[in-house]
Amino acid sequence: MGSLTEPQVVLTHESDLDGLVSGLLLQRLAKHVFGSDIPLEAYHYQGWKLRSLSERTAWVSDFTFEARLDKPNWLIVDHHSCEVRPKLAKLIHDPLKSASRLCYEMCQQHALATSELDRIVHLTDVGDLYTESDPDFVEACDYGNLVKAYGFWNLHTLFEGDITRLLNHPLLEVMRVKRRVEDPIGLECARHRIEALSPEVGLVKTIVGNTNAIVHRLLEQGLTTHTVLVTLFKKGNNAFVVSFRSRNGEALKIAAKLDGGGHPNAAGTTLPKSVNDHELATEYIRQRINPRAEPSGLTGMEDLLARWETARK
Repeated sequence: MGSLTEPQVVLTHESDLDGLVSGLLLQRLAKHVFGSDIPLEAYHYQGWKLRSLSERTAWVSDFTFEARLDKPNWLIVDHHSCEVRPKLAKLIHDPLKSASRLCYEMCQQHALATSELDRIVHLTDVGDLYTESDPDFVEACDYGNLVKAYGFWNLHTLFEGDITRLLNHPLLEVMRVKRRVEDPIGLECARHRIEALSPEVGLVKTIVGNTNAIVHRLLEQGLTTHTVLVTLFKKGNNAFVVSFRSRNGEALKIAAKLDGGGHPNAAGTTLPKSVNDHELATEYIRQRINPRAEPSGLTGMEDLLARWETARK
């Protein structure tokens, strides 16, 4: 692995369990190696793309390696597909492992392995890579859904930064009940509530149930003609998080049109804060994936907002 440089900050993905676990593992490793409490920052894709990278040193997990991260004394640990090769930064990359698995292998080299970490990393790995053949797949999805349901920082506060305290947490029973009761109802409802945004892309309007599981079943069981399915989630700050799912690698291509990122079949993005209404969010996505000529003097969001205000009057 080579020598490590003490980071000024650990940067990770806010949207899922892999970002949470990998970020905390890097924090734990930095504490062990350097004896320092390194601050943790987490971002959704939209905020990540806008963040300045002014630190002299940093460790990054669960974000795609790109040219702006190729900085001396920067460490990037990730598993998303990337086209850039590092010249200055240290990149640890394997698309067949989660970011948490890659970070944990670094921890293991420094004798930081425990049976509790073994378990949480295994569950994160199975859930993030969506390994349906693994006997722990259903349980792994329940763990992953905790972050979707309660939020990155809420869980971080709840277990005070110690990820092992998430193991067998009582909140998992909530996820189990929701899965058993809500998912079948949500699937039956969602199959009749798919709005076409383009011939290839459909917006799934879920009411109850785990949206990722429902969308996966819609695609797997051939219950839609769309190759990419989109879902919307409105956060507490009124910003919309958009999820894209597919089976043959199309999701990431669509997410990229909205400045998003992720995996070929599981990607996402966050819409601009000015897009704070479900109908407006739908129209915004439709415009971005179906670009058309814009009126003189108006571009992008200005055009969309102007047309939306006109339509509402």
